[in-house]
Amino acid sequence: MAWKDIVFIPKFREAFQGRTREVELGMHTIRSHGATVARGHKHDWVILLLLVVIEIILNIIHPFYRFVGKDMMEDLKYPMKDNTVPVWAVPIYAVLLPIVIFNLFYLWRRSVYDLHHSVLGLLFAVLITGVLTDSIKDAVGRPRPDFFWRCFPDGKDFYDQWGNVKCHGKTHEIREGHKSFPSGHTSWSFAGLGFLSLYLAGKIRAFDRTGHVAKLCIVFLPLLAAALVGVSRVDDYWHHWQDVFAGGLLGLFVATMCYLQFFPPPYHTDGWGPYAHFDAVEESRSNAPANGFDMHETQFQPARNTEFVTVPLGHNSSLQLNDMEAGRI
Repeated sequence: MAWKDIVFIPKFREAFQGRTREVELGMHTIRSHGATVARGHKHDWVILLLLVVIEIILNIIHPFYRFVGKDMMEDLKYPMKDNTVPVWAVPIYAVLLPIVIFNLFYLWRRSVYDLHHSVLGLLFAVLITGVLTDSIKDAVGRPRPDFFWRCFPDGKDFYDQWGNVKCHGKTHEIREGHKSFPSGHTSWSFAGLGFLSLYLAGKIRAFDRTGHVAKLCIVFLPLLAAALVGVSRVDDYWHHWQDVFAGGLLGLFVATMCYLQFFPPPYHTDGWGPYAHFDAVEESRSNAPANGFDMHETQFQPARNTEFVTVPLGHNSSLQLNDMEAGRI
């Protein structure tokens, strides 16, 4: 019996359409759809540039110079130390490292939606966190634990008639001395690495109810790194513990909000992919009858006076097809 005389049942049609959808979705790469996806979020990228400008301005302007009296100096006489984690290292581990990991997953899944949205969400997380952190820093003006030595590098303290400090240290060190609350290192670390932790939790399906607790080690690793950065800020006497605690909460909260704009929660069944990916699946499913299996269905129309044969495709479908061709069915 010829192949054209076979009428395929709906299950085989659905399987064929499923393979067609996989092929179509596999073409959604940077080369094929990258420009389209970026144009669809052009306003987001413009806002991102605006956040960069605001962040630069916030780092240039002077913070509020809070009243610091002589009796307050007892808690502000910690020694001045260098940063254990330099400022230049923060964007490397909080931004560049996650982007490298996003690209590795792109090489695996070839989904431009996943790569674009993860990078965009990460950048929004760290920049929104940066703007909020520096805005609060400038507005609060809390002295750092080493403020005394920033204000009086020679150890000789002076005060005006109201009892406020009269600093004679370096201008930029005095200005930085009024930026204790909240911790910028900590907030940026929890924003970038917190976003990465959520991303990894979704990708490895850490909450798929299978009881693989070892997956949590991967999820907690970025958070541990961020927490150690926060501890170093207290150890270096650049921040009070309240500064670090507030910075960690701020960064993690913003990271979660930005992540959920593009991805389902990690505990969701579809938490491994961005919303845009599943939108593309639905679009492909709706287009499949027009350009997929149904276009070829006319090739299987039986000739006149030909019996219709329904092949029950299951686990032994290939054996049944062989038996049919051999004339045993």
